Amino acid sequence: MGKKYNAAVQKVEARPYSLKEGCALVRELHCAKFDGSVDLAIRLGVDPRHSDQMVRGSVLLPHGTGRKVRILVFAKGEKEKEALEAGADYVGVDEMLEKINSGWVEFDRVIATPDLMGVVGRLGRVLGPRGLMPNPKTGTVTFDIAKAVNEIKKGKVDYRVEKAGIIHVSIGRVSFGSEQLYENALAVFDSVFRQKPSTAKGTYIRKVVVSPTVGPGITLDEGTLRPEKVAA
Repeated sequence: MGKKYNAAVQKVEARPYSLKEGCALVRELHCAKFDGSVDLAIRLGVDPRHSDQMVRGSVLLPHGTGRKVRILVFAKGEKEKEALEAGADYVGVDEMLEKINSGWVEFDRVIATPDLMGVVGRLGRVLGPRGLMPNPKTGTVTFDIAKAVNEIKKGKVDYRVEKAGIIHVSIGRVSFGSEQLYENALAVFDSVFRQKPSTAKGTYIRKVVVSPTVGPGITLDEGTLRPEKVAA
């Protein structure tokens, strides 16, 4: 590890931090020269191997993500025109299928109209592992294309628990103010709490770490993840 990283490690005390404290400190721990992201790793007390314990959702961050998102829309006819007018970066069907099957993946989010999901499903081996497959639960399978595109541009992010029971989600950039990161994080936790499966037993949120792209992580106090529980 470099000197900057080791110096950043020294700033982190061996204790859980409140969410507000963590969002303030994480900005000081970034060791890279670029404007990296600030990410949450949320370990849940669920078993994703069981379909009734899958935690998946989306949330509109109050202050956005701080990055330009390239949006691909599978649509035709009037919906294709609607997508272009809303600001989608790539729109089409056959041409997009051909490009993706040829190895092109220069996009960050994918939206599709319901009538085209049978076609989009052929790309499961490419989109699935990257977490890009459109899904009704995240609002990316819809006929309201303009709304879906606009929400993503404003800062809507998707999350999904991984096999190890962990959710990884970005809450902004290190250039954000600590209050912006805090409010974005609250929005994420509010959504994750609402997605708690009825079959999940025991402690739902077991551990949370916030960290910059390059830098050490900060363990958060699970009791401070809702606004009414933040210590004064």
